[in-house]
Amino acid sequence: MVILRREETPAGRLVKKEVSPLGVKSYVLLETIPDKSKDIVAALGKVKGVTSADLVTRPYDVIAILEGETLNDVGELVTGKVHPISGISRTVTCLKV
Repeated sequence: MVILRREETPAGRLVKKEVSPLGVKSYVLLETIPDKSKDIVAALGKVKGVTSADLVTRPYDVIAILEGETLNDVGELVTGKVHPISGISRTVTCLKV
């Protein structure tokens, strides 16, 4: 993957453009503890493989898009890099088909 641009907006939106021609893409729906959503978006922005993270309205607080070369890469990214972020109470991962 090649990072082309990273942009963080005042509304709490993180956008990173990446090239992933044959990779696996997933949407991770995150529930957070109160008042931690913006911190989590910022932390997700530092994780390689997270291509975007947005604050959203309920029932979830944040939706992140993750990409990896393989399904295992995405799984390891979610369990090893996303789950340990402080303030996340629950995640649901949806793979793009």
